[in-house]
Amino acid sequence: MKLSKISLVFALLLGTNATNATEYVYRDLMANTLPSVCAAAETAKTNAVKDYTIDRFAKRFCQLQGYGWHVEEIKDKGKLICTDCKTGSASDKKQCHLEDVVVTCKRIKPGSVGMLPGQS
Repeated sequence: MKLSKISLVFALLLGTNATNATEYVYRDLMANTLPSVCAAAETAKTNAVKDYTIDRFAKRFCQLQGYGWHVEEIKDKGKLICTDCKTGSASDKKQCHLEDVVVTCKRIKPGSVGMLPGQS
């Protein structure tokens, strides 16, 4: 008897057609990362192109769009730009950042999930 009930529940679960009714709004953004601190040329370059740095700034770009925006995809990591530090002495220190980073952000479309007021 238990086996038939379990089989019936399992068959019902397989037969249900669960649809994903959540709709999203997408937005492509292009922005620049902030320059790093003054460091040796190679160190500044590697710090600027680290995956952690790119992910952190991509997340920040989307969060600046407002509540509910999240990173969907990083389309282009941009190009590396390095400038000399103006420390007053002749040194090989540079500041590097990425220009034209392209990120796709998404958020849930308002009204596509949950109950709307006044509707049943």
